Amino acid sequence: MRTALTPEQINEYRGNGFLFFPDLLTADEVGELETAVLEAISTMGKNKIADGLEWLEGDGFYDKVFTQRLNLWRINDTVKRYTRATGLGQMAARLAGVDAMRIWCDQALIKGPFANPTAYHLDNPFWSFHSHDSISVWIALDDATLENGCLWFLPGSHKMAGFEVTPIGMDMNGIFETYPQMTGIDPVPVPMKAGDCGFHNGLVAHGAGPNMTRGRRMAMTAAFMPDGSTFNGEQNILPNDYFNSLAPGDPLDNDNQNPLV
Repeated sequence: MRTALTPEQINEYRGNGFLFFPDLLTADEVGELETAVLEAISTMGKNKIADGLEWLEGDGFYDKVFTQRLNLWRINDTVKRYTRATGLGQMAARLAGVDAMRIWCDQALIKGPFANPTAYHLDNPFWSFHSHDSISVWIALDDATLENGCLWFLPGSHKMAGFEVTPIGMDMNGIFETYPQMTGIDPVPVPMKAGDCGFHNGLVAHGAGPNMTRGRRMAMTAAFMPDGSTFNGEQNILPNDYFNSLAPGDPLDNDNQNPLV
C-alpha cells in the first residue's frame, strides 16, 4: 500500500474536498482484497451490515444502485488489515488536518451490470456524528469508468454544505433543492484504474452515473471519524444496545465499535 502524501495533494484535497490518488494498491493487493471482500459478502445473505444491526436488502430503486455491504472488517481479517491499516488512517488524518481518526465503517459497493445511477449526496449527514473533517477512501477494485459509473464530485461544495440529509433517490438533482448554490459548480468525473483510490470529505457533494455495461464496477471504501467526535442522536449503523446507551453529546470512543486507526 502506497501511503506517502505531498503538501500539494493535501492542499488540493482541502480546496476541492476530494483527491484522486493513483496506485494505492498493487495488482497483487487488489486481488487479495477483492477475494476477501467477495468471501465476506458471501456469508451475509441479504443483510447489509456485518455483525451488528440488521438492515436487509430490498428491491427498490436504491437497492438497484449497487450491492452494499458494511463493516466487513468485523468478519474478515484481510479486509480488516486493509481498511484499518495505520498508513491509511494516517493519510486520512493528514488530509483532514486532525490528530487521529477512528474508523466509522467500511463498505463494499458493487455496481452491477446496468445498475441505477447514484444521485448527488453528502455522506456525513447520514452518520451518527457531525464533522467538517470526516473523510472516506474509495478504493477501485475494478476499473471505474465513465461508462460503468465512476464517481463525480462538485469541487468545493464541502465549504457550502451543512448537515441536512439529502436522500439518495431517483432524482439526481434532489440535493440542489437544499443547496441551490451548488448548481454553479461544474461537476468533475474521476475515472480510476483498479488499485487507484480517491479520498473525499464527508460534506462534499458526489454521485455516480449508471452502469451502462455488462461488467461489474466494484469498490471497497472506508469512512473515518475524527477522534473526539460526539453522538448526534442518529442511529445509522450503530447496534441497538450501543445506540440505546448513548445520549447526544456523548463521545463516540468505543474501541470495539469505532477503533483508532
